[in-house]
Amino acid sequence: MKLILIAGALALFFSLFGTPALIKALARRGYGQIIRDDGPSSHHTKRGTPTMGGIIIIFAALVAYLLAHLVMRSPISVSAILIFGLVIALGLVGFIDDYMKVSRQNSAGISGKQKIFGQVVFAATFGYLGTHFPDKDGLTPISLQLSTVRDTSITLGVVLVVIWVAFMVTATSNGVNLTDGLDGLATGASVMTFLAFVLIGVWEFGQSCAVVATDNCYNVRDPLDLAVVAAAFAGACTGFLWWNASPAKIFMGDTGSLALGGALAGLATSLRVELLLIPLGGIFVIITLSVALQVLYFKATGGKRLFKMAPLQHHFELMGWGEVTIVLRFWIIAGLSVALGLGLFYTEWVAG
Repeated sequence: MKLILIAGALALFFSLFGTPALIKALARRGYGQIIRDDGPSSHHTKRGTPTMGGIIIIFAALVAYLLAHLVMRSPISVSAILIFGLVIALGLVGFIDDYMKVSRQNSAGISGKQKIFGQVVFAATFGYLGTHFPDKDGLTPISLQLSTVRDTSITLGVVLVVIWVAFMVTATSNGVNLTDGLDGLATGASVMTFLAFVLIGVWEFGQSCAVVATDNCYNVRDPLDLAVVAAAFAGACTGFLWWNASPAKIFMGDTGSLALGGALAGLATSLRVELLLIPLGGIFVIITLSVALQVLYFKATGGKRLFKMAPLQHHFELMGWGEVTIVLRFWIIAGLSVALGLGLFYTEWVAG
């Protein structure tokens, strides 16, 4: 537990006090947000706000995790290494996209196909490597079984696991990216979800088959260290939220949103709660579905729109809702979704 507290506190410290320095550095170089002309008119005042703030989130979480293990003289787990590798790789994809936008001074970064390709390649690599490196009990970072709120008896095999993980990571990182449209929305929702993973990791460690050999024990590799990873990201996001809340002094950009989506999917996969990510990240799912429904309705009706604008948060903006009102109400939805996910997780354990 000390590791979790130290990692979370250090990440919060680095992010809270490191973000102003990053804001100044980005502002000096003119790395400001490019605003789409077809978006809500209220967003035009945000033009020029420093972006690529995801750099500090990744840095704070990684350094805090490493320092916590150094202080406690605790070994670093393979599961954590793989997740941080995935986060850095996806953050790099987002950084390239952000950099191209600010350097060209338009909202067109890398193409959608290029972005998806990068996400799929890195996610598939994470999925493949995760099925290797067994510990002394034969547990690998990623199971070959399909998991809901724990591993099921459905064996996927390496190929299907890689495909499934690639889909999960790509969908989640894009979901967070779509949610990151209002000040603090994606950051605050991510904090809640990461805290849920802290609780799940601690619970799985306490109910591990290596600790308590019961019928409903958990066969998960490195659950406690995965809770440390989640705490580091929760702390980093909380510190960043101080500066990202409305009116935002900095945006995380694709650098942060793609990386955070990768961290969430990586934790869900490694903790064997893959499908539980749907309720835990409920707000990301809802917003992603709004985009999909908008596209399908537009094509089916020959150009009519289901929402005034997608993603969903912009629909409410065009209805006249204030930005802070939307963010707070969406945070409430995110909190209820996390509560539902944790309730399902605990209920399954009790029933088991």
